Order: sequence, then structure tokens, then C-alpha cells
Amino acid sequence: MEDLTMDRMDRMDRMDRMDRMDRMGRMDRTTALARLTGQVSAGRAVIGAGAGTGLSAKCAEAGGVDLLIIYNSGRYRMAGRGSLAGLLPYGDANAIVLDMAGEVLPVVRDVPVLAGVCGTDPFRIMGNFLDQLKAVGFTGVQNFPTVGLYDGKFRENLEETGMGFGLEIDMIRQAHERELLTAPYVFDADQAAEMARAGADVLVPHVGLTTKGSIGAATALTLDQAAAAVQEMHDAAKRVNPDIIVLCHGGPIAEPEDARYVLDHTEGIAGFFGASSMERLPTERAITDQARAFKSLAL
Repeated sequence: MEDLTMDRMDRMDRMDRMDRMDRMGRMDRTTALARLTGQVSAGRAVIGAGAGTGLSAKCAEAGGVDLLIIYNSGRYRMAGRGSLAGLLPYGDANAIVLDMAGEVLPVVRDVPVLAGVCGTDPFRIMGNFLDQLKAVGFTGVQNFPTVGLYDGKFRENLEETGMGFGLEIDMIRQAHERELLTAPYVFDADQAAEMARAGADVLVPHVGLTTKGSIGAATALTLDQAAAAVQEMHDAAKRVNPDIIVLCHGGPIAEPEDARYVLDHTEGIAGFFGASSMERLPTERAITDQARAFKSLAL
């Protein structure tokens, strides 16, 4: 009888430890990548979701997403500001991600969580910071905030003064060496090829700030233009690494039907990564509709 009780207690203790590990998001790169590859092999789209709050992450996991990514823009976005706030000097992007980890990682049970890393941060020893993210419980990383969203003279000056996109490629390379899952944003074919060489596992062609909703972009590519751009980046990356998983993101690809259109008009794209699309737009609609429903009540 005593042995049976001890055995039950041992099982409960093991289950409790496993549960805590799941909730901390401690999934290694090999396991996460095998899951993603399995989804693609089964003909199911890989879906990644940005999460600016613990509730967003919890709901996205309940909806079946394959990846969760947290970065500073998520916090600004869910505070009612545009996502580009994450590229402006409103806070320490890498510190914000560490702070958000305490809100998101404990509520995620079985989905790999990636950290958005500002690879150009001059006040971080990047290798040490990546080690810290891994120790906290992140499975991988994405390059955000990214200078890829800057253009014109300002972008030229960033590149000229040692704060260019190359540092983000270096960050992805260091993350790959540390066995972190890597899912970088890219903005053109050359960057796609370079990120593939650096060890990107999942590539996310970015076609601009997401449209629609109260704080979405008004200027964007058409869906056909977006599909063509995504295809070009996909092809460049696949020439370097045929096994790389390529998703689509941003611009006019804001709703499930938009993603469906891009998948139907491209070859080899394995899914979609949504940030505003996954939490801002549905939140705007749901709260507005719920408030209207309550307000329609008559005494």
C-alpha cells in the first residue's frame, strides 16, 4: 500500500515538473522544428502569432497557433499605438521583451515562444543576451525591432554608421550557433539569401506595416504585389537552403482570406505570421461589438 502511494506521488511529481516546464515554454529547437516540418509535410499551414499580452498568447495557443513571438511592438500595439512605435525611442526594446517574458511564458503550455531581439542594440553583448533569453525559457528569436523597416537617407545613414541590417544577420547567426530556433524578418531577396546562410530555420518575408483597423497602415502593396515579393524572397532563400520554412507577413495580408490569396498565388509558402492580424484587429472588433451589444440594451 505504501509502495503504491509512493509510486503515485512520484508520478504526480513528474507530471507537475513536466507541467511547469511546458508552462515556461522550454521547448528546444529540435522539437519545435520537427513540429513545424510535420505541419508542412501534412499539408497544414504553419501559423505564427505575435503576442503583446499574456491573454493574447493564451488565446492564440488555444486557437492552435504553431509559434508565438513577443516583442516590444506588441506592448505598444495593445496599448493602442501603431506597431511602428516599436521602432521609435520610447523604451529599451530588449529590456521590454525580458519584462514581457514574465507575463507570457508562464501562461503558454505547449507552443514555442520566440523573443523579438533588437540586433543593433549597442548596449548588449549579443551572445550573452541570447544566452539569457534561452535561460529564461525562450525557444528562439526573431529580429525585431528591425532596421529593415527604415528606408531612404535615414536607412543609408544607419548602414554607414554601424547600425545596419548586417547586425541583425549576425544576431541570427549567433542564435543559430546556440541552438535557438530562428525566424527572421527579411525585406528583399538579398536579405533572404543572407539570412538563410546565417542559419534561419523559418523565414518571414515582410511586405510592410499591416493595414486595416483603427491604427493600421493606409499605404500598402496590393495583394498581387505582396505575393510576388514574398515569392521572390522565398526563391532566394530556398536556393541557399532547400529545407527552410517560408511564411508571409504584413502589408495587405491582414485577414485569413488575404493569407489564403497569397498562398494560392505563390509556390512553396508554408503559412502566415500575424501580429496585428492576430491580436489587434480581432481585439478591436470583439470589444467594439461587445460594447455595442451592451449599449443596445433598453430599460
